[in-house]
Amino acid sequence: MKMHVVLVEPEIPQNTGNIARTCAAIGAKLHLVHPLGFDISEKQVKRAGLDYWDKLEIEEHDSFSKFLEKYKPENNNMYFVTTKGQHVYSDVDYSEMDEVFILFGKETKGLPEDTLKKYLDKTIRIPMRETIRSLNLSNSVAIVAYDIFRQCNFGNLEKISKYFD
Repeated sequence: MKMHVVLVEPEIPQNTGNIARTCAAIGAKLHLVHPLGFDISEKQVKRAGLDYWDKLEIEEHDSFSKFLEKYKPENNNMYFVTTKGQHVYSDVDYSEMDEVFILFGKETKGLPEDTLKKYLDKTIRIPMRETIRSLNLSNSVAIVAYDIFRQCNFGNLEKISKYFD
C-alpha cells in the first residue's frame, strides 16, 4: 500500500518534524500544503526527524485548492481526519486499497469546514472523551497511519527485530 499523509497548513514545526519521522518509518509520502506556519528549514522541524530527512518523500503544494485539483478526492481513497468525523478511523477497511490519502488540518482550526461538508462521507475521527477538544497532531497521524498498516498486515514493514540474533 502507498500511503500519503497530507498536512494542510501545519503551524507547529515540532509536530511536522515528528510526523516526518513517522512517515519515514512507514514509507509514507508527506504532503505539506502551504501556507506553513514556519520555514521548512527551521531547526525544530529537522531536530524531530533529523537523521530521517533523506529517507522521506515530501511534496509541497502552494494551496489546499491546488492539492485537491491535483489529487481529486473523487478519484482517490481520501480520508479527512477531523473531530467532526462521521466514521471512526478504524471502521474503514483499508486492506484492499493500493493507495490511501489521510488529510489533517492545522493545529488551531483543523480542515476547512466547507471541504468537510462536501466530503462528509469521507470524514473519519479518533474516538475520545467529549470534554477533550483534540489530540496532538503528530499523535493523531501516528494512530491513524499505523492502524491502516495494521489492517494491511503491516505491509513491507519489519515485524521481527534483528537485534537479538
